[in-house]
Amino acid sequence: MSLTNAQWAQIEPLLPVRPHPTGGRWRDHRQGIDAIAFKYRTGCPWMGLPAEFGSWKGAHNGLR
Repeated sequence: MSLTNAQWAQIEPLLPVRPHPTGGRWRDHRQGIDAIAFKYRTGCPWMGLPAEFGSWKGAHNGLR
């Protein structure tokens, strides 16, 4: 289960849009938020996140 479009519309304006501090690009914020929600909803360890959420390290760093 991921965020609905209505939920996403409420939080998207709160997320950074400036260039990434290291010169790269921000990963997809929606994917990262969904990964964090999945982790806490299921109780899985960070390394147990499904590949559909991208790198578990990226999701973990996004939360930190």
